[in-house]
This record gives sequence, structure tokens and C-alpha cells, in this order.
Amino acid sequence: MLNIRPPDAAILIVQTLEASGHRALLAGGCVRDALLGHVPKDWDIATDATPQAVQSLFEKTVAVGAQFGVVLVRVGEQVFEVAQFREDGAYSDGRHPDSVRPSDEKGDANRRDFTINGMFYDVLNKQLLDYVGGLRDLDEGIIRAIGVPGLRFQEDHLRMMRAIRFSARFGFALEQQTAAAIEVNARLIKKISPERIRDELTTILTQNNTDSAFTMLDSSGLLEFVLPEVAAMKGIAQPPEFHPEGDVWTHVLGMLGIKRSDSPAVCWGILLHDVGKPVTYTETDRIRFNGHDKAGAALSVGICERLRMPKAQASIIHELVANHMRFMHVEKMRDARLKRFLREPYFEELLELHRLDCLASHGNLRTYEFCARKLEEIHGESLRPPRLLDGHELMAMGYPPGPKLGEILSTIEDEQLEGRISTKKGARDFARRHYPVPDNG
Repeated sequence: MLNIRPPDAAILIVQTLEASGHRALLAGGCVRDALLGHVPKDWDIATDATPQAVQSLFEKTVAVGAQFGVVLVRVGEQVFEVAQFREDGAYSDGRHPDSVRPSDEKGDANRRDFTINGMFYDVLNKQLLDYVGGLRDLDEGIIRAIGVPGLRFQEDHLRMMRAIRFSARFGFALEQQTAAAIEVNARLIKKISPERIRDELTTILTQNNTDSAFTMLDSSGLLEFVLPEVAAMKGIAQPPEFHPEGDVWTHVLGMLGIKRSDSPAVCWGILLHDVGKPVTYTETDRIRFNGHDKAGAALSVGICERLRMPKAQASIIHELVANHMRFMHVEKMRDARLKRFLREPYFEELLELHRLDCLASHGNLRTYEFCARKLEEIHGESLRPPRLLDGHELMAMGYPPGPKLGEILSTIEDEQLEGRISTKKGARDFARRHYPVPDNG
């Protein structure tokens, strides 16, 4: 028995369209997710009504894709996409159809990407409408392109990455011809805009079974075109005393396979934290990657720029890659240096990255537990003490303006963090003792 329960607002839209003599069905991903027992993120509706007819029937609408027959309908606080049944013309840009024409539900189903996304649900008659074998593939756990796989991927090249994302997300197998078509057409992904590739990668990185997805991106040939710097990690050996799991690629996949934060920055940090190892690999007394953190940080900047990553997110990713090795000496740090490290704005993400780094290699969480304990012990003013002096006060004491003021203030803060200074008088005495006021006479 079907257990598809759309929200009342979606039912109201369907009822309104049907009462006006139109056909209206729930379509695509919401039907798939509901059949899997998941709560759909969106409830999309397909209809034979034109955009103009849809807008005439509802008070609050926005035509967001008039050329594709798409209208957003607001009911209360909820927004639903209502799209006219259509068939697509040729795709000359590998992304959008050059033209569309009105169709019926069967034609609309056959222009979609994968069978599990091509089903409809008749709300009023409580009937599943499956013209492409989606229910069979859903039951058997298969991702299968509708029609000829090669044609589907030549229409919209990003569908190749979407196939892998769905396969990993649901734990489904890629149907043989669909998988083969991805391998044949993998090079076409280079024609897709950086933003679309970035968003697809971020979605893959923040869902479940990410390690499986990246294994498929690699085996399909897509990885070398979308992230050649990551593909270069394959086969790069690591010292077994620190990395018994194997090469750099195996290590990164292991991290991606562990339950983790769903922060996009952390997930990108996992993927890129060792991206500098292939270019710094050397063998002396053992395998070494001297400076791979700095090399990786520089590579991450280029990757984020190429993918047009938002600046704030790119900045965090850079900091994670650049600083992931700082934990090596954390237990030997002076209090001032440790406290400055703990209060870094990205420290929470960095600590999560370190935890996963340890779990996917030697398994020793001693440093992670030390930092977590220190965070509990040190907080408030002991971590961020109030400034005892400022530049104006130092100049009033006779110090000339210039960079030296910053050095003095930083050293005074170090003394605060070490617990040796806590008053303005103590700060002034320390400054005079260690930084004599220049004699301008």
C-alpha cells in the first residue's frame, strides 16, 4: 500500500488545478523519497496547465522559468514548484534544452534523468504512475538512466555526477549501461560551469557514503577532470608507522567514510588536507612530505578559485589545510601559544578534521582528547583576557608610534595568557622593563 502523504498545501494546489479541468500530479524526487520512507525536501507538481493558467488560479506566484513552464506557488509559508508537462529539444550547451514543447505526463517522464526520478503520484486517486520502470529499480536498488544513457548524459553532462551522487546516497548500484556511458562521456564534464560542479561536489561531500561516491568518481574517470589534484593522491605511498591504512587516497577515503560534521568547510578540508603530499613526496630515512601543509594550502586556493567557492568558505578551507599539522606539538606548547591556537575562529572545524585524520590512520586520539579537555578547562577571560593597554596609552608613556607598539602589546598579551600579568600597572611595569622608552634627547 502506498504511504505518500503530501502536505495539505500541496493537496490544495492539486485540487485547485484539477477543479479547473487540468491534470496535476506530484512528480520526481518527492515521489521517490516518499516511497523510500524519507521526508521529501520539496513537493514538486507537474501539470498540463500553462504557466499563465497556473498564475491565474493562485494569488501568490512567481514565474521562475517561463520558458520551461515553471511557476512557484506560495500557499501560506510554503512554496511549491508547479511545472507544465514538457518534452525537451536538443541540448547544444550540455546543460539546458534549446527549446521545449508541451507534452503529457508520459512525455514528461521520458525526458527526465533516472527512472527513480521519473515517477508521478496522483494525489486524488492515490495512484502511482510509473511509465519508466522507476518502482522496479527503486525496489531492486538500481540507478538507471531513462532511455539511452549516453543521450541523457550528452544532454546534461552534470547528470553523470548526479548518477553517482544518487548511487552513493541510497546505496544503489549503477546499472551497467548507465555506468559504461559515464565512462565513455566523462570528458564532457569539463564543459560544465565551475559553480555547478562545485555545488554537486559539496552535496556529495555532505551526504552519507561520501567515500563510495568518490570511489565511483575515480573509477568512472570523472575525478581526474573535476579535481585532478585529488586524483593525483592515488598511489602516493605513506610511512606505514604513521599510516598503516595505505596510500594518501586510501587515507582520505577512510576519513570521508567516518561519521563526521556536515559542515561543507570541514568536508572540503578532509578532501584537500593532504592534497600537497603528491608534490612534496620524498624518500630519505623514510617517506616524508616536508611542507605539504603549505603546499596543500596553496593548491586549495587555486582549487577554490577555479570552482568559484564563496570567499568566506574558501578562507576556512585554506586555514584548515594550512594548519592541520599544528597539532603535532600541541602538548608542548607554552600556555600563551596554546591559548591563541584554541581561540582561532576556525579551531572547532580544525579539531574535527584532526579527529578524523587520527581515526583514519593510527587511531590515536590522545592529542584530540588533550585539546578537547583544554577547551573545557580554559574559557572566558583566561582564553581571551581583556586588553590592559592600548597603543594610545603606550604613546602616552613615551613610546613613538610605529610597528613596535604592536609587538609590545602582543608580548603583554602573552604574559596575560601565561598568567604573569593581570593589571594595568603590571603591564606598564613590564613594558618599561623589557622595552625601555627611547631617549629622544
